[in-house]
Amino acid sequence: MSTQLSELKVDKSVDARGTACPGPLLEAKRGMAAVPMGGILEVLSSDEGTNDDIPLWANKVGHEYLGSIAEAGHWRIFVKRNK
Repeated sequence: MSTQLSELKVDKSVDARGTACPGPLLEAKRGMAAVPMGGILEVLSSDEGTNDDIPLWANKVGHEYLGSIAEAGHWRIFVKRNK
């Protein structure tokens, strides 16, 4: 799964490393505005809570949470814009 995620063409990447909740979620919301319909947003976050917050937000607003990849000291979280 992580191999498939790492090969995604990302339309917008948001670097929220070093910020605590709710920083990464707010950055994701702002970043999604620049993603075309059907496009992919990547959120880089060092806050472990983001792994719970982003999927919940995505499902709540109608986007599709695609998964995350653990990297050294941070996560890469992928969301597809559906609306």
